[in-house]
Amino acid sequence: MSQPKEGFHQRLQALSPRRQQAFMAALCERLLPNYALYAQMTGRGDPAGLRAILDLVWEHLSVREARIDFDRQSEKLADLEPPPDDDSFGARRAVEATVALASLLDTLRGDAPGAVLEVSRASKGGVRAYIELTEGEEDARRLAELVKDHPLMTDENDFQDAVLEAAEGRLDRDELKALRRLGRNDGVSNLGLSTD
Repeated sequence: MSQPKEGFHQRLQALSPRRQQAFMAALCERLLPNYALYAQMTGRGDPAGLRAILDLVWEHLSVREARIDFDRQSEKLADLEPPPDDDSFGARRAVEATVALASLLDTLRGDAPGAVLEVSRASKGGVRAYIELTEGEEDARRLAELVKDHPLMTDENDFQDAVLEAAEGRLDRDELKALRRLGRNDGVSNLGLSTD
């Protein structure tokens, strides 16, 4: 099935903040390889820095008593964004990873009601951009059909459905570990790319 299940967005918004954060963290995991590839290709950025911030998010989700200064983490994250003058395809995908993580941090720092939808859309938007780049279709209607039925978009929709279902279930430490593994996706990003 390539279309998201009925009510996907409503179900996302109905999650408790902690469950939304777990959903976003899993999507961020799957976006990290895109950032790592950008860093590998350009020598810019710091994948280990991004990884460290996301690790702290998982720690916060797993250990209720964890005291983490997410304002400080947001400052660190801002320094890891690709330079604004780099408009390359790789830079835009790296920006998606940092923006998704920034949205997640916003929810941990206070109120960011639309963040979960932003992260979901950012991940799908990156897949759409990649399909548009690789397929090179000019006709907008045909391109829309191509994107909708493309294996990468089907995979993205199925992945987000699976993450949502996991986030709706029990979320103790073991389930969070399983959700994190699901997000890591064996090191393969939402674009089907890995740093290997």
